Amino acid sequence: MLIASLLVNSNNIHCKENGILSKKRLIEYMSQYLAVHSSAITTDRIFHALLERERLGSTGLGGGVAIPHARVSGITETVAAMITLVAPINYEAADNKPVDIIFGILVPEDGDQYHLEHLARLATILRNQETCELIRNTNDPRKLFNLLLAIDD
Repeated sequence: MLIASLLVNSNNIHCKENGILSKKRLIEYMSQYLAVHSSAITTDRIFHALLERERLGSTGLGGGVAIPHARVSGITETVAAMITLVAPINYEAADNKPVDIIFGILVPEDGDQYHLEHLARLATILRNQETCELIRNTNDPRKLFNLLLAIDD
């Protein structure tokens, strides 16, 4: 499974976002970016689904990476977006370190276990420090999309 294929294209990557200072604000932005993909779900619904998932436990993996995700009714396929931040924020990650690479995923509520494969593959890729440094050093969404394609080829 190609991680970049979840993003579809570079329009779903937002590099070096500035002014996002909290986890809640980050989830608001991610909700907006994910809502662009479907008229069946609202930004507000996505926001609440992601927050509800965070209440179960932080989706901050550690190493500066978070993968906020949720099951949502009303969508028929997985939806994803990626954000990198200029300044890392507190995300209550497993290692208590701030986060600056965020990959958001929505999966259909009645979807199969395939989304777990997406999450596992993402976690594997984003736990690699060299990969994360390449991501952090990329300012152009098209270049980042191509980088993700190359990494998971």
